[in-house]
Amino acid sequence: MTTFPLSADVQNEQHAAQERLSTQAGRRDFWRATLSCWLGTTMEYADFALYGLAAGIIFGDVFFPNSTPVMALLSSFAAYSVGFIARPIGALFFGWIGDHHGRKTVMVATIALMGLSTTLIGLIPSFAQIGVWAPVCLVALRFAQGLGAGAELSGGTVMLGEYAPVKRRGLVSSIIALGSNSGTLLASLVWLVVLQMDKESLMSWGWRIPFLGSMLIAAAALLIRRHIRETPVFERQKAQLQAEREEALKRDRETQRGDSRGFWRRTKAFWVMVGLRIGENGPSYLAQGFIIGYVAKVLMVDKSVPTVAVFIASVLGFAIIPLSGWLSDRFGRRIVYRWFCLLLILYAFPAFMLLDSREPWIIIPTIVTGMGLASLGIFGVQAAWGVELFGVTNRYTKMAFAKELGSILSGGTAPLVASALLSLTGHWWPIAAYFALMAGIGFVTTFFAPETRGRDLNLPEDAI
Repeated sequence: MTTFPLSADVQNEQHAAQERLSTQAGRRDFWRATLSCWLGTTMEYADFALYGLAAGIIFGDVFFPNSTPVMALLSSFAAYSVGFIARPIGALFFGWIGDHHGRKTVMVATIALMGLSTTLIGLIPSFAQIGVWAPVCLVALRFAQGLGAGAELSGGTVMLGEYAPVKRRGLVSSIIALGSNSGTLLASLVWLVVLQMDKESLMSWGWRIPFLGSMLIAAAALLIRRHIRETPVFERQKAQLQAEREEALKRDRETQRGDSRGFWRRTKAFWVMVGLRIGENGPSYLAQGFIIGYVAKVLMVDKSVPTVAVFIASVLGFAIIPLSGWLSDRFGRRIVYRWFCLLLILYAFPAFMLLDSREPWIIIPTIVTGMGLASLGIFGVQAAWGVELFGVTNRYTKMAFAKELGSILSGGTAPLVASALLSLTGHWWPIAAYFALMAGIGFVTTFFAPETRGRDLNLPEDAI
């Protein structure tokens, strides 16, 4: 297996990271950045898990009351997909700001935008009150939510990766996945409580509680992020670019124009990241999004059953995620990712066969297994690998845009495509095939991806 050897520069960076963490100020900066990234990703995934659970359980009745159960599910996930359409736009816009003006600036802006959008979703009147304007408002706020989310995950990943010691980069970077898991856990826990309400109260005001309460997380993350420092890698890059600009102005302005086109000329790592993201994000959102609605609305199983499954998977995620990050530090990013993709391919068809049993004791471990593979383990490996694939010059923009393009081609549209396939065929087998196809794309991509464990993050060029 090919790995990046620890060159003198990497060893110097590793020693510098250890020296930073040995000082009180350095430890404070590291833990403050870690906590802010964890809270921000918790906020992002709480938002999306709240919406995913609400789309499968509540929103069909609140915003699309005149539709059949399958069409209401389809409409709810259509609005769900709008957030993913906005994510690549947010990734490009905020990613450019992050590469040119700093990670901290973006991290503050995105958490504020996401927190406000989610809170306002909890204030939308129902279809019965304002008619078609209710779903219109829902779609508009999902779009705004997606703009912030498009840069939030990658921003936190870049910040953790650039702060982490080289030998523990996989483990430390997986904390971003712990944030996503915390958000899913929080959302499922809140929904477990809310679903205990009587139906009338739930439909009129109970479903709003989770969305309004998410503002507390946003406020805490915003408070912490106002006091974090830029990463040492970005500060070094900023100083180097400033020196190069001054030299280029003395020498030739054409040099600057040549460098600015680097994003568009070097795209191999970009497309590898897109393929890896499809293999993770599509199965992930089917496992924790569509399957929830399928079990609750189509199989007519008690709504608490899939919610309990999501809760159990989220608890287990606090062990699965750091384990996968540690495995990628020990054995390499590529081989661990490849095994997760292979297991997802093997999972697809048996999973839907088991769900059709309608037995809670079978459904719960089936959903837990799917989330453990697709939403937790593979995501823990992807964090460090994504940061290491790209050079420092355009790292934030490239990684954010690649991830969100992969999301819109897989996760963002997966519940919508799956709902449409179910509506057209009335059977689960095309959905299982679709699940396996996306995992297969990730599996094949690992054979074109380089092993990046131990790579120097100060290098300007991509790993490919």
